[in-house]
Amino acid sequence: MTSELISYYFPELNPRQKEQFAELDGLYRFWNSRINLISRKDIDSLYLHHILHSLAIAKFISFLPGEKILDVGTGGGFPGIPLAILFPETSFHLVDSIGKKIKVVQELAKECALVNVRASHARAEQIDDKFHFVVSRAVTRLSEFYPWVKGKFEKKSLNRIQNGILYLKGGDLTEEIKESGLKAELIPLSNYFKEDYFDAKFVVYIPQ
Repeated sequence: MTSELISYYFPELNPRQKEQFAELDGLYRFWNSRINLISRKDIDSLYLHHILHSLAIAKFISFLPGEKILDVGTGGGFPGIPLAILFPETSFHLVDSIGKKIKVVQELAKECALVNVRASHARAEQIDDKFHFVVSRAVTRLSEFYPWVKGKFEKKSLNRIQNGILYLKGGDLTEEIKESGLKAELIPLSNYFKEDYFDAKFVVYIPQ
């Protein structure tokens, strides 16, 4: 799988964005050989399992210039880095509690000249700012995740949908959503992508 997979699903990419997505392969291989960002056996599926998966959020919503997005538990920069390439006029703040991963994310942002990305070695609770949306990729159960980000939302919505959480997760989420007590909408990724990998995977949208 190559960066052409991204161009197939996002045909409106400009030449610079195509270049940035293509650069990610070499950058992730380089850093992954030094620090385990993603499983070694998964590196050949980087574009399908990590980059395209991150961009599923962009099939549900287009972030607007001036919007602020918080990526909680970004790990190796997912979903924040791919989304920041796609939305260069939107601000992204990527946070993770593992310092060496954040150092790599900072390097990735620098190498790809992503001036709209800030990366912090911190827990979400320590971030003293307000955002339009919080994105994350299955860091924990929603009942544990929500208290970390509660109260971190801008009151005024700019987008076609209300400010809130966009959470990438798979499997049967009925019990987890019920346990959290949150009002959530499930958007199946199979609506957007034809690969089997996306069966039973969702964007969980929780308006605030």
